[in-house]
Amino acid sequence: MKILITGAGGQLGREWMHFLENGEHQVHGFGSDQFDITDHTLVSKIMHEIRPDLLINCAAYTAVDKAEEEPETAYSVNDQGAENLARICRELRCKLVHFSTDYVFGGTQHDHEKMPEGYPESYPTDPQNVYGASKRAGELKIESEGGNWLIIRVSWLCGQFGNNFVKTMLRLSGERDELKVVDDQTGSPTYCTDLVNKTMRLVEMDQKGYFHISSEGSVTWYGLTRELLNQSGRLDLVKLKAVGSDEFPVVARRPAFSLLNCSKLKSAGLKPIPWKTGLKQLLNQLNKKKNIDEN
Repeated sequence: MKILITGAGGQLGREWMHFLENGEHQVHGFGSDQFDITDHTLVSKIMHEIRPDLLINCAAYTAVDKAEEEPETAYSVNDQGAENLARICRELRCKLVHFSTDYVFGGTQHDHEKMPEGYPESYPTDPQNVYGASKRAGELKIESEGGNWLIIRVSWLCGQFGNNFVKTMLRLSGERDELKVVDDQTGSPTYCTDLVNKTMRLVEMDQKGYFHISSEGSVTWYGLTRELLNQSGRLDLVKLKAVGSDEFPVVARRPAFSLLNCSKLKSAGLKPIPWKTGLKQLLNQLNKKKNIDEN
């Protein structure tokens, strides 16, 4: 199978390239500087030259606060870019895998009380910031184009490549005596390796439509950090303080509730990984990667 990966230089794109590097597939990976998904002419040219069987779109505008200041740029990538890919995928009969976000939902405490098990795929969307709205717009463009598509929504994405919350907290725990972490935002991490494995399984099963992929169980950012420090042997070395979101003023509104319901994934025979187990596996990956880099 010929696979084209956009955003191959980012956190998730690098995970896909790592996952597919020794497989039987013919893989073409492009960074955003090589493959600008907002450029319809360029997208069409490259895709017609390669004629992939599967396109995995990891390209996205993810600067949540900056999106409030430059909404046109966020929409050009997350909305128009998604439409460009969907249109040409339909023309070439290429399956499109597109990644979206928990930010398409309202993220309110009311939703938390109403749905403690998390948002199902069918729940009405209600994005509260430009980033979430631009990602939802892209979802709708893919839907309207038709064709063979799979939209995967994720939350709190973290992996062995690129920058993410887990790697930031590990770094800060080695630099500071005290860490303040918000304890009023609830969700669950999506680990890149688990995400890639499960997404490929869905592709192999020829699944279509929306799927949520995240971890089993819910936690706050504070709870995740506490477990991270515990598993990495740093809990006694750093004073960890739970605070409210108002301690860290941000431009874009953040959801108080980000939990995704993965029942549909379970129905497809794929069991979500417990968030503590996924964290342990990620720490093992990071330690192994550190040892390789040092030797």
